[in-house]
Parts: sequence; structure tokens; C-alpha cells
Amino acid sequence: MSVNKVILVGNVGKDPEVRYLENNVAVARFTLATTETYKKTTGEVVKNTEWHNIVLWRGLAQVAEKYVKKGSQLYIEGKIRSRSYDDKDGNKKYFTEINGDNMTLLGKRENSEETQNNTGTPQNESATNQIDINQGAPTDDLPF
Repeated sequence: MSVNKVILVGNVGKDPEVRYLENNVAVARFTLATTETYKKTTGEVVKNTEWHNIVLWRGLAQVAEKYVKKGSQLYIEGKIRSRSYDDKDGNKKYFTEINGDNMTLLGKRENSEETQNNTGTPQNESATNQIDINQGAPTDDLPF
């Protein structure tokens, strides 16, 4: 038995690029930055940022197209996929991407209308902005 599962929490590096393939199948691509912070024995604080190429398909891609923007904080679950191609000079290029199976929008909501519940009462602005891909509407549930 083997497992290929990745869990990332980070910030979107650029707005998703969304394309529609045959049969109106959506695919979204964007980068996600995760940053590790630690202290050296000298007391110096070091930040190490890793960039991940994210790929989302179908309904998840459509949700990303609507709600994900540069700077958004996301929780992503998926699988690591490595691919290769030959560039224009015939050199083989390799790259790794994360095929997302699950995505949750985290952090503050941007639109003040969205930060109110059905009674018009403001909600806690630090509430999780989770998208239920079956409904396509924000909810206030935590992802875990």
C-alpha cells in the first residue's frame, strides 16, 4: 500500500488562470506560497518560502475562479504529480504540481456584505471563509 497526500496552508501568489477544455471542463492553475519560520542558535530569525504549483479541476476550478485571488489564504489537500516536457531546444524539463482534491478559503472576508449573516448582524471577521463546492456559497465552518 502507498499514500500520496499533501496538505498545504499558504497564500496565493497570483490570481488563478482558468481555462475551459472540451466538454466545458474547467482547470485552474496558480501558485501557493508556504513559509517556514525558525530561529537559529544565534537568535537570528530565518524565513524559508516554498512555492507550489496548484492545479484544480472541474467544480473546484470554478470555485477558485470566483473566490480565489492573489494573497488569499488557502487550505489545500491533494496529490503530488511530477511531469516533464521538451522545451523548444529539445531539453527535457521537469516540474512538480499539486493536484488539489479539496480547498478551503481561510482568513478574513473582503466584502463587508459577506461579513454579515442573514439577520444583518456583523459576524466575526476572522471567521473561516469556507466554500462548499456542492453549494458554491461561503459558509462559516472550520476545515478541521
